[in-house]
Amino acid sequence: MHLSEKIIEEAQSAPVSQEQIVRLENISMGYLTGQEVLKNVTLSIARGGFHFLSGRSGAGKSSLLNVIALAVRPQHGKVELFGTETTGLTRHKLPELRRRVGMVFQEYRLIDHLTIEENVGLPLKIAGESKQRIAEKVAELLAWVGLSAYHKARPEVLSGGQKQRVAIARAVVTRPDILLADEPSGNLDASLRIKFMHLFETLHGDGMTILFATHDETLISMFRYPVIRLKDGRLVK
Repeated sequence: MHLSEKIIEEAQSAPVSQEQIVRLENISMGYLTGQEVLKNVTLSIARGGFHFLSGRSGAGKSSLLNVIALAVRPQHGKVELFGTETTGLTRHKLPELRRRVGMVFQEYRLIDHLTIEENVGLPLKIAGESKQRIAEKVAELLAWVGLSAYHKARPEVLSGGQKQRVAIARAVVTRPDILLADEPSGNLDASLRIKFMHLFETLHGDGMTILFATHDETLISMFRYPVIRLKDGRLVK
């Protein structure tokens, strides 16, 4: 399976390079309980790479992804995205960087009252794209994930696997520089997990940087990608 030329016309394929698009330096953070969920994490991710982020539930995987996506700010340390140090940026300067980061979640997070095409096109609508451009891009992505026939349907009629395909299409419709996947196959059976990995591999093959969080060691063992491991909020070798 390959993305069509239209899907990648705005995002040229890029090989793995030495350009570090994510740099975390001594990141520590916690929530209202006062317990740290990330402890002195230092990490770099190069453009064009594919990494697994591994760790048991509660290890800090989701928190680390949220830090990279600029959804939360750490209490300590520095976060640099695409060469920009973000820790001191004001809120109105963050959306431009956030648009360069796509996210896929285990629980899909589709909006029930919107159609499938409206769900996929929502990031483009927020970004101010024209209706024609939104329609073109959404049609291409729905064809790619095999859900063109459901474009007017609502999420309630879809299976779990179909909902996740919609979620992936929505995450990449803006052509992000990096895609963060938070246990995206956690609710799927074993055969579907492999199929979804091939979707992510297709995106990676077309130049997208991928950070794929999972606690599924069996899935990790089936693919030869580097693994970033977290235990109790700390990186481990």
